[in-house]
Amino acid sequence: MIGETNYHHSRSEARTYFKDKVYQTVIPRNVRLSEAPSHGVPVLIYDKSCPGSKSYYNFTDEFMTQENKIGSAA
Repeated sequence: MIGETNYHHSRSEARTYFKDKVYQTVIPRNVRLSEAPSHGVPVLIYDKSCPGSKSYYNFTDEFMTQENKIGSAA
């Protein structure tokens, strides 16, 4: 549990310091994420329905939404 405590502390510190520059999406630790590289494929191809893959999809949506806001302001 020490690792988990450090993770939450680090995430909290990053959000405090960088504020809205930190994405909300969290990519969880996941066995399938670790297995994909050893099979030579991206996790989105190896197992698109695992929690890690779903989080990457969510991150992509979050990133593109932010990018569209920034792009439309320019």
